[in-house]
Amino acid sequence: MTAADRFRAGVDNRDLAALDDLFTEDVRLYSPVKFTPFEGKRMVLGLFGVLLRTFEDFRYVGHCAGTAETSADGVECPSAVLLFRATVDGRQIHGMDLLHFDDEGRIKEFTVMVRPQSAVHALGEAVLAGLIADGLVPAPLAPEPGARPTAEAPGR
Repeated sequence: MTAADRFRAGVDNRDLAALDDLFTEDVRLYSPVKFTPFEGKRMVLGLFGVLLRTFEDFRYVGHCAGTAETSADGVECPSAVLLFRATVDGRQIHGMDLLHFDDEGRIKEFTVMVRPQSAVHALGEAVLAGLIADGLVPAPLAPEPGARPTAEAPGR
């Protein structure tokens, strides 16, 4: 069974312990709603805990394997793309998870792409609320009167 297969089984079974064994300590997860990556196993596992509660009827619908260049260091490594479908807050989501593996077959980088934009927004709001509730990120400060909105809130 490949690392991608083990990852998929962990997600399908909502088994965070199985996912814990698959991530490197310094894993980076690039989100469709946050400019900077989530970094480190603790944060990425916390994010997965929120995602597994947030997604409704999540299912993988395809798998492609090969090699790809990582975002962090530009090194080509074994990779897999897992295509998925889900619902969040009544919105259908189509997406893909791009997994990059280290020499031991553990996930060192993870990129999530999601469409359409309305689903990305719904997912971002739900995940931020879950991360705040779980104490993984602080609640955003209320903007001062007359302040311009920022493009990225804490934890996004």
